[in-house]
Amino acid sequence: MGPFRSWRGDGGPWRRGAVLAGLAVAVALLTALHAKVPNRIGNLGSLSETFLPWLAVFAVPPLLVAAVWRRSGTALLALLLPIAVWLNLFGGLITDKSSGGGYLTVATHNVNAGNPDPEGTAREVAGAGADVLALQELAHGQVDSYRRALAGTYKYHSVQGTVGLWSKYPLKAVKPVDIRMGWTRAMRATVTTPRGEVAVYVAHMPSVRVKMNAGFTANERDKSADALGEAIALEEVSQVVLLGDLNGTMNDRALRAVTSQMRSTQGAAGDGFGFSWPASFPMARIDQIMVKGVEPVASWTLPRTDSDHLPIAASIRLG
Repeated sequence: MGPFRSWRGDGGPWRRGAVLAGLAVAVALLTALHAKVPNRIGNLGSLSETFLPWLAVFAVPPLLVAAVWRRSGTALLALLLPIAVWLNLFGGLITDKSSGGGYLTVATHNVNAGNPDPEGTAREVAGAGADVLALQELAHGQVDSYRRALAGTYKYHSVQGTVGLWSKYPLKAVKPVDIRMGWTRAMRATVTTPRGEVAVYVAHMPSVRVKMNAGFTANERDKSADALGEAIALEEVSQVVLLGDLNGTMNDRALRAVTSQMRSTQGAAGDGFGFSWPASFPMARIDQIMVKGVEPVASWTLPRTDSDHLPIAASIRLG
């Protein structure tokens, strides 16, 4: 009967596929216990956490095909484990958790220093209607282009190093934030809205690299994340928003100094994973909007620009 012959024989369906079942269990354990993967060698722990949602997505389908081909009931049953673990960790991100009642809309975008059309990119992002807009990777020679393109939408703005903040509401107490890089890639400002003051941080963490001789190198990013977390912990304004390219996901343990004290708007009020990078085929959300002392009510990605990142936005409720 060819491929449709009985599953009997070769020891029966419950004796075949032990190796496949073992692989399925390994995928489930690696997904569930990702925090136990050590970072000592090539920062493998952070690397696995960056792309953690994809582990089971890529592993389960080929294992399923192999289990059916082997006619293994044991392997098929074992595949329920990684599926259950994935749903436990990420199932909540699939549903739309957005609601109404937001007062302040914020957006952030790594515009890419090599952007061929900075004014066009600025106009596209401004068209999303954000009250507060943060930009990262502002090349020195392109800052004036962004200022010109955004002047008609935002009355107030400040550029500190390679990051900038544009706002429809007044800014005060603007200053760079030292994230231990040697030059300015983070800032904070108090945005004075009719419903209270909001401390807004803009940050661009150092890039991470995958190197043949060093693995996943992220030491500079990790030190900067610790410094940013310290600054936010000392913030005196009760309502805080962080906008930026953190070069890491909410699952990445290296960002714990920040993620332990703030909520992701996408996780709390988004629809789907909200992947932002790379723009051509988004696989990870390394651009983040995080909040403390305010309530996120919606979070989403914006259409692609000429950058290699997607812009993201969120609506929050103040007070």
